[in-house]
Amino acid sequence: DTSLAEVNSFSPSMPISPLSMINQYKFEDEPELRDLFITVDDPESHVTAIETFITYRVATKTSRGEFDSSEYEVRRRYQDFLWLKSKLEEAHPTLIIPPLPEKFIMKGMVERFSDEFIETRRKALHKFLNRIADHPTLTFNEDFKIFLTAQAWELSSHKKQGPGLLSRMGQTVRAVTSSVRGGVKNRPEMFTEMNHYMETFSQKINVLDKIAHRIYKEEREYFNEMKEYGPIYTLWSASEEDIADSLKGVASCIDKCCKAAEKWMAGLSENLLPILHEYVLYSEILMGVLKRRDQIQGELDSKVGALASKKTEKDMFSEEIGKLEDKVECANNALKADWDRWKQNMQCDMRSAFTIVAENNLHYYEECLATWESFLASQTVDLHVEEDSEDRP
Repeated sequence: DTSLAEVNSFSPSMPISPLSMINQYKFEDEPELRDLFITVDDPESHVTAIETFITYRVATKTSRGEFDSSEYEVRRRYQDFLWLKSKLEEAHPTLIIPPLPEKFIMKGMVERFSDEFIETRRKALHKFLNRIADHPTLTFNEDFKIFLTAQAWELSSHKKQGPGLLSRMGQTVRAVTSSVRGGVKNRPEMFTEMNHYMETFSQKINVLDKIAHRIYKEEREYFNEMKEYGPIYTLWSASEEDIADSLKGVASCIDKCCKAAEKWMAGLSENLLPILHEYVLYSEILMGVLKRRDQIQGELDSKVGALASKKTEKDMFSEEIGKLEDKVECANNALKADWDRWKQNMQCDMRSAFTIVAENNLHYYEECLATWESFLASQTVDLHVEEDSEDRP
């Protein structure tokens, strides 16, 4: 595994930010290398007799020669992003396609079509497209170009040109048949280690995701109780003239701590929860990519076995085996390069997210501690003044 020292060597001046480190690296350190800029913004609600949905503006600026213009602006809905992801998976089965936000993000925490839900999804869609734009292979995919440039009716027409039902059924049958054959016999040790790594990673990232959501939920409950608790001291002060100032001071401290807790929760929901859940989805994607690589390997193993038992068809099988060996080699090389790239991004994203959360925690507790210490110090001064006045004749 890459150590923190190795991660740091990738970009010595890496800023601490919840954004993807690879994006920061290209934007800030070597902006001239980036020739495709994409922004997802301006969510807009649409209500029809059949459904209600949100579209987002996708604005693109580029200096690439394969584009007819340097700027494009289109509107896309969530279903369009799903289509793009499926086309990328179809064209590049052994590359790691970035995850999309699920149909309902952060279930139980936000309502569908609320401002918070829409903004959370917008950020995720923005990250999805920019991760593709940063990818050395996916960024030149023709369907990606069409997604960025085609008007709604053009995209709709292009979608209808996709593989038919029988073709999709054939792919499904081949996948099922491959899985029924059993494990891959000649899988390289590197990919066996990848499978073991992803099994462990998936287990740990899912646990972290659940714990983070539980912490957020408990903090939200604590915040709601504090909001009710503070005003009680204000009401109490109206009936206790002698200690009214002290009670109002307590109410003020609780109010300040309330605001600090709200800010802390916002940081948690913006900087940690999305990153953890994104890599929960990534773990599922990686497991799928490894299975597809194994299917290609399994098909090659099957042909090699058939060749050994059918001497009369040796020439035909030899040609098929040669093609499959090339296919396996291409799949292995693509996955190895993407694996290293993904692992480096993952470690940088995690390091950045946890560093920000740690700093936010420190700031939150220091702010609350300073609030109460200031209040207690004022009460001590008042107490000394009262004692001095009582001692005088």
